[in-house]
Amino acid sequence: MSYLVLARKYRPRSFTEMVGQDHVVQALSNALTTQRLHHAYLFTGTRGVGKTTVSRILAKSLNCQGVDGMGGITASPCGVCAACNAIDSGRFVDYTELDAASNRGVDEVQSLLEQAVYKPVEGRFKVFMIDEVHMLTGHAFNAMLKTLEEPPEYLKFVLATTDPQKVPVTVLSRCLQFNLRPMAPETIRAHLEQVLATEAIAFEVQALRLLARSARGSMRDALSLTDQAIAFGSGQLSEASVRLMLGSVDRSYVFRLIAALAQGDGKTVVETSETLRLNGLSAASTLEEMSTVLQRMAVLQALADNAVVAVVDDDDPEAREIQRLAAMLPADETQLLYSICLHGRGDLGLAPDEYAALTMVLLRLLAFKPKGSPTGTSAEKKTLIDAAASAEKSTEKPVKPAVAPVERAVEATNVIALPVRTPPEPRPAVSEPEPEPQRVLGDFWHATVQQLIAQDAINAMVRELALQSQLVARDAGKWLLRIERESLNQGNVRERLNAALRAAGFDITLSLESGPVSDCPALRNKAALAEKQRAAEEMIHNLPFVQAMMRDFGAKIIPGSIRHS
Repeated sequence: MSYLVLARKYRPRSFTEMVGQDHVVQALSNALTTQRLHHAYLFTGTRGVGKTTVSRILAKSLNCQGVDGMGGITASPCGVCAACNAIDSGRFVDYTELDAASNRGVDEVQSLLEQAVYKPVEGRFKVFMIDEVHMLTGHAFNAMLKTLEEPPEYLKFVLATTDPQKVPVTVLSRCLQFNLRPMAPETIRAHLEQVLATEAIAFEVQALRLLARSARGSMRDALSLTDQAIAFGSGQLSEASVRLMLGSVDRSYVFRLIAALAQGDGKTVVETSETLRLNGLSAASTLEEMSTVLQRMAVLQALADNAVVAVVDDDDPEAREIQRLAAMLPADETQLLYSICLHGRGDLGLAPDEYAALTMVLLRLLAFKPKGSPTGTSAEKKTLIDAAASAEKSTEKPVKPAVAPVERAVEATNVIALPVRTPPEPRPAVSEPEPEPQRVLGDFWHATVQQLIAQDAINAMVRELALQSQLVARDAGKWLLRIERESLNQGNVRERLNAALRAAGFDITLSLESGPVSDCPALRNKAALAEKQRAAEEMIHNLPFVQAMMRDFGAKIIPGSIRHS
């Protein structure tokens, strides 16, 4: 007997066997129970989430004859009657599946619709299932519109697509739409445990975690990878064999890299990167695993900041290590490293050697790391100490013998001498100009930054500094910027922004201060995008056609589906 792959062997045959799609199962079950049935259904979602499976279960529910042959429409098909068996085996004459990816023309659709005039031969309903319906041509869509809108009472349409944006709105308006969601890794892992227990195959939980993450929301992909892992591991699923099969990076390397970055240990970073090269581990996988760990660290840090106790999952051996790293790395550096890892994946293909690119991505955080962070001294404190030391040094003068008694008196009374700013020379009484209003400064700084970005004069961290900063004051030769994120207050970044401003014609010296920011180019850009989005949504909602569809057919606009241009 030929081997049946797990993805086909464990395809759900009833709504109760489906996992991860409770919202769809509940809606269809209630509709079948009350017999409030629509004539056309549209199932959307990524690959392997159950679109075709739901279609077949729905066809069985409509045509099930019951164990005794006297059954009717039901949300729980028996699975043993002639109709159920025929649909499961793909030979039920009244259930037709059309693959629109290979049968996308008007002739194929017309041939299918010609069968609609004939009543069912064996069942109660004819069910036409068109998979990947978005692949149909425009003429094919037009050919089916009338039948799709008013089919015979014995005909049901079931459409499935992975790209609903390509389906004409005239088709969408005639269907009851259900969006099948990608499944969570924990949902996939729990289902894999049940399948492997049924198959009596030994496994390690951490191996299933790797498979569930690699499936990226698709149960079919998870089962296919499990089949491959069983063959690779000679009938067993161990973490080491699955990691080797997937080319995944051992999380111990990731933990070592993040710990080294937190401590400012560039040597360990370079050595670990070289170890990854020698072991042939994927650079892209390294950055992906680091992004996953950093995301979990950021969540723990956010919970801690809000005085919420984070519960550590005892079943996950990595949870405590992630919690330890979250305490080592400041929250702002976690966010910066996460962003660097995400953008660094795009840089791997541009470099002649992906491992050299990986090393540069990892060292990028050390280049932008605030001075003093590894030793626990904040950049703000160090900046203040350095500034005070510089000011004191600049005000030192030769000590004259006449002031020695004063110095001894100061030492005797244990008074700390602070640098005192020399008062300016008296000036003629003139009226000082009024400081510029913050709105005027904000308009000027926003226009200047947008001009620099449009000319590609600034990028990376320099662009981020310009976008996140607020122009507080300016005079003929000096501009003062205020920022909230200390990680952006780096000398080399400030100098590069100053150089870009000088190249743009502003002969000024730039200085930075820390503090709350209420008006910066990033906030203005965000507000502008929000206003465009609001205007786009308002325009769509006000269209007479949309209002008529919502009023007459109960149509709803999917949240997030409207994008401004």
